[in-house]
Amino acid sequence: MKNNLYPALLIAIALVVSGYFIGNMHKTGKEYDRYVQVKGLSEREVQADLAVWPINAILTGNDLIALKKRIDGQNQQVYQFFMDQGFKPEEISRGMVNIRDASSNMYNNNAAINFRYLAKSEFTIRTNDIKKLQTALKESLNLMSNGIVLGSKNEWQPIEYIFTGLNEIKPSMIEEATTNARQVAEKFARDSNSKVGPIKIARQGQFSINDRDQNTPEIKLIRVVSTIDFQLIN
Repeated sequence: MKNNLYPALLIAIALVVSGYFIGNMHKTGKEYDRYVQVKGLSEREVQADLAVWPINAILTGNDLIALKKRIDGQNQQVYQFFMDQGFKPEEISRGMVNIRDASSNMYNNNAAINFRYLAKSEFTIRTNDIKKLQTALKESLNLMSNGIVLGSKNEWQPIEYIFTGLNEIKPSMIEEATTNARQVAEKFARDSNSKVGPIKIARQGQFSINDRDQNTPEIKLIRVVSTIDFQLIN
């Protein structure tokens, strides 16, 4: 009889212990399921630290040999203009010279063509000195006195302003977004008679860089939204 009692007793103890752990796990699981999902925002206005200005210098003519000489002379004047504005040689890139022959276009009315050849010389100014570039942009109008016509290659965006220091401010912006998210979670927790616990899941959003507005493209607005699940505790 005693031999049958011990196995039964062990089974009973095992059932009690397992029941305790199962109940405790169920309780812990329910507590773990109590969380709030919130979004945290961080925004910064920063000054662009790189500017790219693609330029076309335009000439027209009917004599190809004479036009070639004029192109060489004009391109040297344009290059010297930017050197006089304080740009370094590595900030000035000379591109291709594209010459279009209007007479080769079958859709043109040759009788109405004043100049057979149209030449476009490409330059690109790339600099970290934004103010210097903006000054050169204003002063470039003086080239018209020498008969030189400069045009931005991209009419929809004459100068491209870029911010390259995103990696340097990412950590502080993520921290700010997390702090903002916790403040929102704490407000929710107070309304539900709970407290904010540790982070359960954090999802970092994409960083976006846009012009602050159309009139000041050199000032950028950087934005990130993080989505965070905070544990709620009693």
